Amino acid sequence: MTRCGLLLIAIAPLCAAQSAATRVPGDPLGGNGDTKRATLTYKELFSNDDPPRPVDDSAFALPTNAAMPSETFEGRLELRETANRGGFTAVHEEFTDTTGPDSPWKHLPPSSFEFVQNGSYLVPAKQGLFITGSPAWNYIVGPGRVWRENADSGYTRASFPFALIERNQNCVHNGEMTLLFSNTKAPHVSNVRYQITQETCRYTKFDMWGQVPATYSPYKVANNTQLENDHASEVANRIATKPFAALKTDFPDSAIDLAGFFRTVKFPKDITTYGLYINGINYVGNCQTRYGEYAFCDQMRLPSYSTAKSAFAGVAMMRLGQLYCATVYSQLIRDFVPQYSLGGDWTKVTFDNALDMATGNFIAPTFEADEDGPSEIAFLTAETYRDKIADAIRPFPHKAEPGTTWIYHSSDTFVVTQAMTGFLEKQRGHDADLFNLVREDVYKPIHWSKGAMTTIRTDNSETGRPSGYYGLFYVPDDVVKIARFLNSDRGTINGAQVLDPARLTESLFRTANTGLPVPDHASASRGVTHYENAFWAKHITRADFPQYTCNFWIPYMSGYGGITILLLPNGVIYYVFSDANEFNWLNAVHEINKLKPFCGTR
Repeated sequence: MTRCGLLLIAIAPLCAAQSAATRVPGDPLGGNGDTKRATLTYKELFSNDDPPRPVDDSAFALPTNAAMPSETFEGRLELRETANRGGFTAVHEEFTDTTGPDSPWKHLPPSSFEFVQNGSYLVPAKQGLFITGSPAWNYIVGPGRVWRENADSGYTRASFPFALIERNQNCVHNGEMTLLFSNTKAPHVSNVRYQITQETCRYTKFDMWGQVPATYSPYKVANNTQLENDHASEVANRIATKPFAALKTDFPDSAIDLAGFFRTVKFPKDITTYGLYINGINYVGNCQTRYGEYAFCDQMRLPSYSTAKSAFAGVAMMRLGQLYCATVYSQLIRDFVPQYSLGGDWTKVTFDNALDMATGNFIAPTFEADEDGPSEIAFLTAETYRDKIADAIRPFPHKAEPGTTWIYHSSDTFVVTQAMTGFLEKQRGHDADLFNLVREDVYKPIHWSKGAMTTIRTDNSETGRPSGYYGLFYVPDDVVKIARFLNSDRGTINGAQVLDPARLTESLFRTANTGLPVPDHASASRGVTHYENAFWAKHITRADFPQYTCNFWIPYMSGYGGITILLLPNGVIYYVFSDANEFNWLNAVHEINKLKPFCGTR
């Protein structure tokens, strides 16, 4: 195939290796260590008593008056006796089995982590999805903090965020861990207190907490200075933030009603977080848990669910289009997925058709009847590649010509992700990986967090095939960066075009091509909804919305349970992560119009 518009991006290292680590913004701490701590004290952390319940999450946070640490945590932390220690309270359960005291769903999985330290920052050597081998849970461990408190008897205090990730699924349950350590005292480490009091998971909600013995093995971690420098660079490249409430003071003449954003939301307590990006600032909402505010709001992990269809599979297609010409979109699935003959008729289905949810292979011609049906559920729960690709193709008979009928199938995005992988292998060899392409060419250059640089793959394996239809894990900063890259940066990085601009313009519904209509969409109270290139869009017209003097499209990414990322045509980005199955964001659009009108100027 002729290469077209080939762009080799020269990406400078985020931070070159040095003899001394670069200081992380926020250091040094200015306190004297007199913190007046009442919860998770020295005595409690060295006690062998099981905690009766979770505590307020603020007990895990860096406190006012914390002092710079005088010791360095570097080496391995291993948690012991996790399989049978700790408390558990179910809040809502549909599919998980937590019966019996030793159910793996009720306890932490095997836990052993390497850390380095840069000033007061505790940095995991391995970030992103950590496969544990547990039948229930995998991990994501995030960067935390280290500090000194006068009442800790000479020990140094460390705390860090972590998330339990349901095996083979995208549910995220956020928690924190804290401990005391010393490189000179015996024992080297206290017990480790942990708790999980928040999630973005529609079908499984719980509180999990406990205190377990631990082993701290100090040693020099490989590439420690680079790890420390990488974290300094990550923090330095974060988008500036302000509290969501600051919109009212920063736009004093707008008459914005902050409560109006959520006036039609029935279950506000099920919102994980939210935010609005405008004029270079990410105005972030709270990060509530059932026990106060999360201790590491900027590191709260968020599942992508089907927003990955846009942010990964859709972006991957546009990257391939920029690298190898737009003819990549008309490539046939059958030429790159040998299993195509297992069901339906895929002989004429193109990459474009599959990304548009228009393969012509389906059971029921309604919005999510197939997606919620037993055939698709079998696909969603299959773990091995062999089972997953078969379950994506076999159950769905041929009923329409490709490109003519929109039927929502996560399985279709999985199939086209595997086809794009096959196409990339043909160009670059069998070691080529579609997710790695997007990671290196997009996610790293726009400075995504290290914890977002992995995805769920088949076979519960770090070497499996990328799923495509779900499986990314964001923090709020990542959400804004990918949305900004698509929306106002138009697929460019440092002035270089990374995504096919024509395809991106089409995906943002800024051309005459508006994709296929979405029948009986659950959130379409007014205005039609369309789907194109793995992106959704709602048409705002003067007839349906008389408060506007023009017609415009609102493209967005959408995810299971209540996840919405709006790529508004005025350059503003709005996001909300919920698990109450609510997609009520039109009121937010109306409030945003007060800040930056969609139809010209006032």
